[in-house]
Amino acid sequence: MRIVHILGVAVAALMVNAPVLAQGPPARPNLLLQETVEGMPRGERQQVSILTATIAPGQATVFHTHRFPVAVYILEGAFTLEMDGRAPVTVRAGESMLEPPNLRMTGYNRSATEPMRVVIFYVAEPGTPFLDPLH
Repeated sequence: MRIVHILGVAVAALMVNAPVLAQGPPARPNLLLQETVEGMPRGERQQVSILTATIAPGQATVFHTHRFPVAVYILEGAFTLEMDGRAPVTVRAGESMLEPPNLRMTGYNRSATEPMRVVIFYVAEPGTPFLDPLH
């Protein structure tokens, strides 16, 4: 009961201050990337995962594939992705890209001095590993 009362007071305070908070135009999202993809899970339930990674200067990912599309957004630095049969792609801070499923790839931070930070987003069947390393 005490929690309900506290929530009620908080909502009332927000409503009283709404004109102050609502000055200026409303916040709007900025579309970074939109692509039609193949390889999305088809099961009744999917698991959504959002990860971050830091790749040190000169470091690379393992040679791998994904079973599903993977979206990446670069926070800092630049990320170079090499995929079988395709030209290398470099994505810089503030940019995003989709890594296609079932394609052999490896990613690099080609900088000699700056780390690269990335946000990774994907949807998969529950329990599916993020990547399949290739040997």
